[in-house]
Amino acid sequence: LDFSCAIFDHDGNLVANAPHMPVHLGSMGESIKTVMRENAGRMRSGDVYVLNDPYNGGTHLPDVTVISPVFDEAGSDILFYVGSRGHHADIGGTTPGSMPPDSDHIEQEGVLINNFKLVDGADGILREAEARAMLQGARYPARNPDQNMADLRAQVGANQKGVEELRKMVAHFGLDVVRAYMGHVQDNAEEAVRRVISALKDGSFHYELDNGAHIDVAIRVDQATRSAEVDFTGTSGQLPNNFNAPSSVCMAAVLYVFRTLVDDEIPLNAGCLKPLKVIIPPGSMLNPHYPASVVSGNVETSTCITNALYGALGVMAAAQGTMNNFTFGNARYQYYETISGGSGAGEGFDGTDVVQTNMTNSRLTDPEILEFRFPVRLESYEIRHGSGGAGRWHGGNGGVRKVRFLEPMTAAILSNNRIHAPFGMAGGQEAERGRNRVERADGRVEELGHIGKTDMAPGDVFVIETPGGGGYGEPA
Repeated sequence: LDFSCAIFDHDGNLVANAPHMPVHLGSMGESIKTVMRENAGRMRSGDVYVLNDPYNGGTHLPDVTVISPVFDEAGSDILFYVGSRGHHADIGGTTPGSMPPDSDHIEQEGVLINNFKLVDGADGILREAEARAMLQGARYPARNPDQNMADLRAQVGANQKGVEELRKMVAHFGLDVVRAYMGHVQDNAEEAVRRVISALKDGSFHYELDNGAHIDVAIRVDQATRSAEVDFTGTSGQLPNNFNAPSSVCMAAVLYVFRTLVDDEIPLNAGCLKPLKVIIPPGSMLNPHYPASVVSGNVETSTCITNALYGALGVMAAAQGTMNNFTFGNARYQYYETISGGSGAGEGFDGTDVVQTNMTNSRLTDPEILEFRFPVRLESYEIRHGSGGAGRWHGGNGGVRKVRFLEPMTAAILSNNRIHAPFGMAGGQEAERGRNRVERADGRVEELGHIGKTDMAPGDVFVIETPGGGGYGEPA
């Protein structure tokens, strides 16, 4: 379920979405606006575009976005846009699964796609030969173009369903009504966030990552205008590793956090951001320049941004602060998963055990499917009891996942909070840190850091212990 579908208005603003992956949805609007800008006056009905460029609204290269303009029945005017973003199992790069732990240049992470026309509306034909040439023409090309093309066809199909349903809606209610309500839902979201802001106070937070970088954020509330400034000045500069997060990812984290403060049932949309001024210094790790590597920024740094924002707001202890990105593969197989941990506690509620937290909402592959499709065995997956932080309300526990390899493959881990523990709040205690290791078939145990890559032999077991969530309030 590492995919998202969304609807955008004529100006490229997010209107509504399927509530799948927050890190996708808050950033996809920039991809829409890139396609609008690069193809102004040239788009026609039936055109479909694809991109994954992190510097133009993308997140990291495996997240591929397919965008379709929605024209009126006459094919003359663009009414809306629909988009689908899905994480491809492999898009090239130096390691199978396209999540290299040691990349320092964007080309090492796979095929960079920006504003590629996938379907030409003139004839409605998928430009398969050109797409395959692109996938295979990079320095580190995609390993399984057949799989990429199948996923792209699925995304084109999802978009076409969205196009058809929007046209039905316009035919039933009329264009003026549909556009008016697209404005109403954004206005309602804006007002809901303004009401929340009126109850907030100024705050700031300093958040340390395992790689030595740090995120600084200050939130300044203007009660008179019911608006807030979110300022990331002081955050580490662009990093020589891949924990740089594109500015679109940072905006997605801000959008997510302020949406979660609203109790009302509203769709996540661009209206949530209207009361907010967000300052992200250019050239920082949250607004890097090409050719910065970014594969961990989307999955790891985004979780750290949300923790830092909750810390500055004082509303919740840290969640596990990582997605525990586990990849393995070889020339034939490529696999990627994120692994759950503990969520943070807050005033009046405990954290949750072994759950996807904040910026991710993906589902693990069923064990039967995993073992059927790949030469591995899931030895065990269990709650890591005692790993949540103590407090009046305790943090959620992390998990322990063990995967035994049956064939030689390369495995990699991208994670965080192996050195720094997820923080507690209001007197609550911090959670247990995570741990990565390999138990070799001959009995040796090899410890891995927060990032690592290793060759797995038959019989070797990769063990991932995920962090818990922090506690809230003084323990009784």
